[in-house]
Amino acid sequence: MIILAVGMPRAGSGWHYNLVKELMATAGFEDSRGIRERFRMQGILTAVNTNIGVLSFRRLLMVSVPGLLGKQFVIKAHSGPTIWIKFLINIGLFRVLYIYRDPRDAMLSAMDYGARVLEKQNRPNAFSHLTDVNKAAEFFAEYIRDQGAWQALPKVHSTRYEDFLLEYDREADAIVKFLGLERANPDIEQVIEKNRPGGNVQEKQGTHFFKGQVGRFRDRFTPEEIGMLNQRFGESIRKMGYPL
Repeated sequence: MIILAVGMPRAGSGWHYNLVKELMATAGFEDSRGIRERFRMQGILTAVNTNIGVLSFRRLLMVSVPGLLGKQFVIKAHSGPTIWIKFLINIGLFRVLYIYRDPRDAMLSAMDYGARVLEKQNRPNAFSHLTDVNKAAEFFAEYIRDQGAWQALPKVHSTRYEDFLLEYDREADAIVKFLGLERANPDIEQVIEKNRPGGNVQEKQGTHFFKGQVGRFRDRFTPEEIGMLNQRFGESIRKMGYPL
């Protein structure tokens, strides 16, 4: 079986992925980076978080080969569901967990992170071009649609970033149960404690964790900018459970 940890960008997806990966390691899952090297998947899986990118037929076929050979591992993605991943979920080869965040906070986080990397490292990253709210809205429109698509799949376990941050034990327990593990296992408890927010989780490679605050957009965006985002994405924001 292959576990796929999917997340909206800047929604704690690296933190979420690390928790899932380390939980499954207690059940004997292999390190996905080793799978990446042995099966020559450097072209489709990134080095740090083994992010598969787009869930296309070719990429999923390549990553399914070790799964069909009995290898069990965890990979990551930010993309939306395709007919191919839905098929693989339905036949039981993949199990998927999804994390999302109030997109207004996710946009602000992406804008800040892009500007910070550009200033400190003098090089752009995937978010450095998001220099205003309109550009951030265009960039996140696809991920907001993806959230609704993932949420509609009954076999996908969804977590809100805000709940993960503020009700960590409850959400971690739900993830453990979805993965078919036992919270009473001391190794499981150790992993959960290790990934508790406010600790070393912020310093882990691949988490890109900086502020992680809830509702920060209300202090940074103007009323007009918030109104524009609410008008454009209001229905989706409400369905996610966030107030306008």
